[in-house]
Amino acid sequence: MSYGAQARADAEAKFGTDAFYASLGRAFVTMCAVIPVLFLVEAIDVGIGSGQLDVAGGIIPHRVDGLDGVLFSPFLHAGWDHLYGNAVPLILVGTFALAGGTKRFIWSTFVIMLVSGLGVWFVGDPQSVVVGASGVVFGYLGLLLTRGLVERSWWNLGVAAFIGLLYWYQLYNILPTDQPISWQGHLLGLLGGAIAAVIFRRKRVRPAPSTNSTSTLEF
Repeated sequence: MSYGAQARADAEAKFGTDAFYASLGRAFVTMCAVIPVLFLVEAIDVGIGSGQLDVAGGIIPHRVDGLDGVLFSPFLHAGWDHLYGNAVPLILVGTFALAGGTKRFIWSTFVIMLVSGLGVWFVGDPQSVVVGASGVVFGYLGLLLTRGLVERSWWNLGVAAFIGLLYWYQLYNILPTDQPISWQGHLLGLLGGAIAAVIFRRKRVRPAPSTNSTSTLEF
């Protein structure tokens, strides 16, 4: 990354600057545009017969024909209540994750989906079909928290703490439970976000030395 591009990225990451608020606004609009897509997918699933898309595109642990769910399952939900429960936190954490840069947001999302999805496929219940964006939601939370630590970004830490306070009652879903939820996907999503934050952390570039300086030779 050039020094100019790095300077712009640093300005967008600095809390309180105009560039920061502009980046946050663009990210919010983008995430709000993603949610209708999820509702459209759920409407199609209901229209063709509730659950058919879930079985076709969900993660089915230990089965090769369920491996494609690693990519498709975050877009599928087991009913409207499931989707409603994921929509608002997805907008919230997704906005702050995206505000940190589009390119690394895309790659971070891919890593989160891969870690969470493959992990569920390996260790999940083979009698289940796993769908939902909650693994990605927990992934973004892990991303923001770890990004705050590795990049020494207080606002990332503050956002992660704030979201944790808002949804503290959901955090226990990363622990083993008898409820019909994929706690493995939540826990592995959180881990995937932490891994992505380390891999795609922002590296500071020092300004190049000036080439306009002159030297004096003494004889």
